[in-house]
This record gives sequence, structure tokens and C-alpha cells, in this order.
Amino acid sequence: MSPQMYLAYDYPLLSAFWTMLWFFLWILWFILLFRIVVDVFRDDTLSGWGKTGWLLLVVLVPFLGVFVYVIARGRSMGDREMAQARAQQQAFDSYIRETAGGGEGRPSGVDELARLSDMRARGDITDEEFTRAKALVLSDYGPAERRGGATTTASGR
Repeated sequence: MSPQMYLAYDYPLLSAFWTMLWFFLWILWFILLFRIVVDVFRDDTLSGWGKTGWLLLVVLVPFLGVFVYVIARGRSMGDREMAQARAQQQAFDSYIRETAGGGEGRPSGVDELARLSDMRARGDITDEEFTRAKALVLSDYGPAERRGGATTTASGR
């Protein structure tokens, strides 16, 4: 037999499975280690000495340090992660609202058209004024742009 065939016999399927398992656990270990280091720096309740102590424990005695950290501070670690996720979601939502025009400032075109329609239904503006104001809103050249940012209604009120 050739040397290549011997290699296949020397490394059976179970050994390949164990190698993949150890490799997976090794990567999992490093992910957990880095998440703990990030969590130590993220925690505002720890003093500088507390952060230094946890980092020294995790770096000098990694297995024991990580296990002790997860046991002692695992629950608060999850709470900090959730608080950061909520803060990011709120920042993202406010950015979307601001970008879409639904936040404070200039109202969106849909809001303007709904307001104009209500004003016409109440009889505050005529059909001709409604048509002119609708054309301004749809052309995206409404009162805010004409008057330098001061938002007024189509009837001047």
C-alpha cells in the first residue's frame, strides 16, 4: 500500500470527530473569554481596581477566572447585554423616525396631506387652496422650505 492509504487507516472517523469537537470547544472558549473581557469594561458599577482584579484573574488563571466570573456575575452580565441591546434598538428607532420624518421637526408628507384633508372637510380651506397646498406637499416644496424653516399651514394659520 501507498503511504496515503496508511494515513487514512491511522486517522479513523472517531478521531476526526474528536478533533472537530476539541476545535469547536477551543473556539467557544475564546468567544466566552472575549465576551467576559468586554463585559468587564462595559460594567459601570465596577471600580478601576475591580476591573483590574477581574482582568488579572481571567488572564492569569483563565479557566478558573472565567468560571468564577460566570458564576459570580453571569446574571448581571446578561442584564448589561440586554440593556445595551435596548439602547441600540431605541437609538435605531429614533434614527428611523427622524429619517422617515415622523419625529419632531418638519412633519412628513402623509401627515401634511391628512391635515389638509381634515381642514378641507371642516371647511377651513377651499378646494382650490387644498389643491394648491397638496401640489406643494407632493412636490416637497412646502411652507417650511419657502419661509426658511418656519412651518405654517396652507391657510396661513
